Amino acid sequence: MSITLHQISIPLLIKGLQNLSGLLDRAQQHADQQQLEHHVLLSARLFDDMYPLTAQVQRASDTAKATASRLSGLAAPNFSDDETSFDQLQARINKTIVFLEAIPADAIDGQQERQVKMMLRGEEQSMRGLDYLTRFGLPNFSFHVVTAYDILRHKGVKLGKMDYLGL
Repeated sequence: MSITLHQISIPLLIKGLQNLSGLLDRAQQHADQQQLEHHVLLSARLFDDMYPLTAQVQRASDTAKATASRLSGLAAPNFSDDETSFDQLQARINKTIVFLEAIPADAIDGQQERQVKMMLRGEEQSMRGLDYLTRFGLPNFSFHVVTAYDILRHKGVKLGKMDYLGL
């Protein structure tokens, strides 16, 4: 039995978003227990030139949508990046998951050789669908999810590897 492009894309993106949602739940609980204003965590960043937590969640959502869209050829919904609360970030994650779940497997399966084009640093890049997924889409998505995890750990939220993995 061979694995399909859909099997190594959509379920992984959905699972990553569900895990990110769990991290945000834990962060909100932490803030409430410690009597921290939510914006302290939502605006936190690892370093001055890095995105804050809210933008990490937005980029994870955008990357998941773009990856699915580029592989399937289906248009992704456009979300404005105006979330300022845990509830709004959770709603964005949920809308992203709904989009991913609506993509039929046959829209992605068989697209391994399809040329995926995108703009990176002002230049058009093109790569095969499988290469796009494994060398850009999934690693970029994972980067933003793990950075959100790292921000929360840095700010004292009690998380471990199993929280990141969703286990």
